[in-house]
Parts: sequence; C-alpha cells; structure tokens
Amino acid sequence: MMDLSPTGLLGAVAGTVIAALIYGPLVVFIERAFRSRAPSASAGERRTLEQEMSMLRRAVLAVDILVLAGLGYWLGGMIGG
Repeated sequence: MMDLSPTGLLGAVAGTVIAALIYGPLVVFIERAFRSRAPSASAGERRTLEQEMSMLRRAVLAVDILVLAGLGYWLGGMIGG
C-alpha cells in the first residue's frame, strides 16, 4: 500500500490552486503566440485553428495541474517531513 504524506497532500492541493490561478494568463500568452505565427486566410483554416486551440487549452490545463500538483506534493513532503 502507498503511504501518502498529509503535508504532501496539502502541498498538492496548494499546487492545484496555484495551477488554477496561473492557467488563465498562461493560456492567453500561449494563444497569442500561436495566433501571431499562424495567420488564417480561409474559413476552413480558422475552423481548424479554433479546434487546435481547444485541444491546446486542454493540454495546457492538464500539464499545468500535473506539474504544479506534483511539485506541491514534493515540496509539502520535503517541508513537512
């Protein structure tokens, strides 16, 4: 059975909260970078770009939560022993 540290879990929750706060500005920054590099001319290209942006937002959310929750758990375990 796995031993989960209570302080590690508290750190993971804090990391998830921080990930939620960072998500909005991070997505805006990444979308601006992608839109500036991919000027769309036709309606089909714009539709494809919107679908890709939707998948990109989901990927950013998943990575954001996984990384910061994991980092929070690790830091909580290190600090709390």
